[in-house]
Amino acid sequence: MSLTGTPFLVLLIVVTVLCVAATLLLWARLRGPHPLRWVLRFLMIALCQLTAISVVATWMNDDYGLYSSWSDLLGEDDSAVSMVGPPVDRATFTRSDAGTLDTYFRGRHSRMAGQVIVWTPPQYKEARRRGTRFPVVLLLHGVPGSPASWLEHGGMPGDFKQLMEAGTTHPFILAMPVVDPGGVNTDCTDQPGGKVATWLARDVPELLSHKFRTLPGPKGWGLMGFSTGGFCAVRLPLAHPDVFGAGAALDPDPLTGDPGVISNTGERERTSPTSMVRHAKASVDLFLATSAEDPDSPPRYLREFERAAAGTPTRTQVTVLPTGGHNYNTWTRLYPPAFGFLSRHTTAPTA
Repeated sequence: MSLTGTPFLVLLIVVTVLCVAATLLLWARLRGPHPLRWVLRFLMIALCQLTAISVVATWMNDDYGLYSSWSDLLGEDDSAVSMVGPPVDRATFTRSDAGTLDTYFRGRHSRMAGQVIVWTPPQYKEARRRGTRFPVVLLLHGVPGSPASWLEHGGMPGDFKQLMEAGTTHPFILAMPVVDPGGVNTDCTDQPGGKVATWLARDVPELLSHKFRTLPGPKGWGLMGFSTGGFCAVRLPLAHPDVFGAGAALDPDPLTGDPGVISNTGERERTSPTSMVRHAKASVDLFLATSAEDPDSPPRYLREFERAAAGTPTRTQVTVLPTGGHNYNTWTRLYPPAFGFLSRHTTAPTA
């Protein structure tokens, strides 16, 4: 039986009630020497207390997501860090003055926890669209950075609303998850120190699908990111084509991997987008963009990736601006072609 969830909690409550009832029933009926009767009574009281404490502890664990499984509780899974936070079904969203929704939760699969900011388009709330499901775009920030970077510096959701009102993109649910939960940056890979790929490709979509009317399947899910987030927007569709059908990378970090993040040469090559795309078998669509003046995201890395993708099911579109640095001025200039690309390669809202 699972450590989390209602069945185990109910079972503990039933056992506690039975222990108390048995103690009351047997208290005066115990036989034997006087010291033995007091020892048995002490054990009955201890058992009642133990079951009651177990009920409270299990209830707190369900609320705060301290442990996700028996192996997690017993310390048998040392493959990744374990963070604290409420599970998906108990995560609550608070609304900001900007109209966004903010939550903090713990992923069931990665055991990592972090912030997710969500914005739903005006169409989501229309009475005639109550049965409509919407595509999702995960907006991935750079490192260092945070989900709020998209709001404070990236012009979201205002810039996207303008594109939507101009008819250059269909409505999306925009979700901004943290890409380095607890400060753990793995370039969106699963490493012994943290399963960030699992966090973004399984836990965050599970949260959004549970709380919002999202479209199922990879054609309903895309990604867009800048810098490290751009690297992730390329890598995650290649690693999880069953989840994400399209990605848009704005000034991505070099797609051959970062030695400062993954020091092992073999592991870095195996998990880098340029290496992965050579062996890609799934059909995904990727938009890659940078500027000729950006030293942190040189165009040669995008062209190298484009050549590696040739002959595979992965379809690419590369854009190189003549001017621009590694900053929000460049990234916001790339919003129109990036969102247009994602709109063409994802399914529109569907009833």
